[in-house]
Amino acid sequence: MADLGFDGKVAIITGAGGGLGRQHALLLAARGAQIVVNDLGGGIDGTGGSEGPAHATAKELEALGGVAVADTNSVATPEGGTAIVQTALDAFGRVDIVINNAGILRDKAFHNMDAELLDPVIDVHLKGAFNVTRPAWVKMREQGYGRIVSTASAAGVFGNFGQTNYGAAKMGLVGFTRVLAVEGAKYNIKANAIAPLAHTRMTEDIMGPMASKVAPEHVSPLVGWLVHEDCPVSGELYSVAGGRIARVFIAESPGYYKPGHTMEDVRDNWDTIRDEEGYSVPANLSEETALYFAAFKD
Repeated sequence: MADLGFDGKVAIITGAGGGLGRQHALLLAARGAQIVVNDLGGGIDGTGGSEGPAHATAKELEALGGVAVADTNSVATPEGGTAIVQTALDAFGRVDIVINNAGILRDKAFHNMDAELLDPVIDVHLKGAFNVTRPAWVKMREQGYGRIVSTASAAGVFGNFGQTNYGAAKMGLVGFTRVLAVEGAKYNIKANAIAPLAHTRMTEDIMGPMASKVAPEHVSPLVGWLVHEDCPVSGELYSVAGGRIARVFIAESPGYYKPGHTMEDVRDNWDTIRDEEGYSVPANLSEETALYFAAFKD
């Protein structure tokens, strides 16, 4: 089969000054995509800023024969998101792909969590994806094509100590992705999410001996496939690390049905309610609601 390429496609990649974003940019540029390398150049906690990382990656791509422009706007504001998309339009005239990768960390146990730790994380991860994707979405609808990948995390899907802020933002991106998949279907816009594990500056203090096995370049082939025009899925979430890729899905058990049930009924049928055998995987709210209607007919 022919190799997968991105000739004529324009990709915005946030947080592409290093780590995962840089690897995504290298892969897509090598296969013909024109890249907007966005990176504020701040610290891991989101403070500060520098034009260096974005420009360094853009120059690296150009030196390898790719086409790229640097952008240093912040994803954390609507104005910044609009400016990032405008960079793509000014440079290349269109936008086909958005990879929401920018992120920061402000970890703390929940009893020590406060607004100064919560708000910036939500602003960058969750609102940041909204701020960049929204103006790009308008163009994607007009052209009848678009691909979006947002970077979620196992910290949100499965939980991790000290990351209520980060986990909430990342699980929010799963919901964000699911709704985009529904709304984008008739416009050939597909949205998916990844929950990656990779050795980057955000994780270098916690990886230990595993670091050498989870290089960021192991994540990018999945991202490349998810943003390719041939990718058949939308609204899905994938775990990826060190060469392993697995689908993560939200399922619903068959459950227990009794009109007018009491608290005691819930207690007495708790094992049935929790029984995972025969689960369903609804693709959207309508399919989930249909499970209720099926029970009501009994």
